[in-house]
Amino acid sequence: MSHGVRVDAATQITICCGQSEAMAATVFAVVEEGDEVVLLDPVYETYQSCIILAGGTPRYVSLNPPHWSLDFENLESAFGSKTKAIIINSPHNPTGKAFSTSELAKIATLCCKYDCLAITDEVYEHIIFDGREHVSIASFPGMQQRTIVTSSLSKTFSVTGWRIGWAVAPATISAAIGNIHVKMTDSAPAPFQEAALVALQSTTNFFTQLKQEYEERRDYVCEMLLQAGFSNFLKPEGSFFVFAELPKACPLNDSVFQVDYVAELIQGAGVAVVPGRGFFHQAADTVGQSTQFKDQSNTGEELSAEEVYDSNGATKFGELCIQNYTTRYIRVAFCKDMATLRAAKTAIQKHLALVDPDTGHKQHYSSQCSLDRPHFFT
Repeated sequence: MSHGVRVDAATQITICCGQSEAMAATVFAVVEEGDEVVLLDPVYETYQSCIILAGGTPRYVSLNPPHWSLDFENLESAFGSKTKAIIINSPHNPTGKAFSTSELAKIATLCCKYDCLAITDEVYEHIIFDGREHVSIASFPGMQQRTIVTSSLSKTFSVTGWRIGWAVAPATISAAIGNIHVKMTDSAPAPFQEAALVALQSTTNFFTQLKQEYEERRDYVCEMLLQAGFSNFLKPEGSFFVFAELPKACPLNDSVFQVDYVAELIQGAGVAVVPGRGFFHQAADTVGQSTQFKDQSNTGEELSAEEVYDSNGATKFGELCIQNYTTRYIRVAFCKDMATLRAAKTAIQKHLALVDPDTGHKQHYSSQCSLDRPHFFT
């Protein structure tokens, strides 16, 4: 029994080559031509590929920054007669959001109402912070028979190369997943499965220490970002990512600049982060995502980019919701040792000292190649 759910290991668990294969095998087993699958945007990039390969159609529903809240009217509008499943990743990559019990309960209600499946990615289930406890939607009334849980050894035990993951599902669905699995990869590495048995019997102290160490790294990186001018981000509730909006002084609505910013950080500081645009989808394809700026302090009127910021890059309104945010985020990973994080902080500080505040570009580059001093955050 795990997270309040009791399963039959002989008929309800398929061991796969990592969570990625578990997700692919699950989608291929349950999604047919013409089915729709709801995804919460921004979204980890492999889910939609699996859906499309299976002949299905992704339906994206926007999570709203900075807390990545979910509008349930928008969510329900994405459900319909063609909906086969919703994919839920909690704690969430890239935002660090851990969906609350009340949010999961509302999603569960929609799954039951529209008679669809919930497919979960729970690889960060043990990396959750500030006293929170991981909750699986499979534990809600009426959900175990319509939920497929995927997870893996990789993140909890820092063994991403071992490729040991699993899918837990009702017996009939599990049999279908197993049939797909043996045709894709045949089996997961047997020696690592033996090691996994030992790892999964770790004491409570191991999981407690894991959370404490990642909380320390999270707090350090969040403070580093604040000092570097990043002020708009959710302090991660789980996972090991911070999804941060670029400082306000950076040009608005320019996905090319976002990539340039990342490239310059690599070249100038030897620090690599991930451009956020790869996690988002076009507004035309996403329920609840607007391409406009809205002043929510008064009339809710749409605003131009020039009306949002003054000449110093400061916002002109006290309560401002920037809906056109998809080109303004980067993902920073803190699954590094503290020595690496400290070195990265020093490198970023030296880099920012040479950046022109008006253009966001470096005034001159060090002759030292970034490959001589990488502190990768990807």
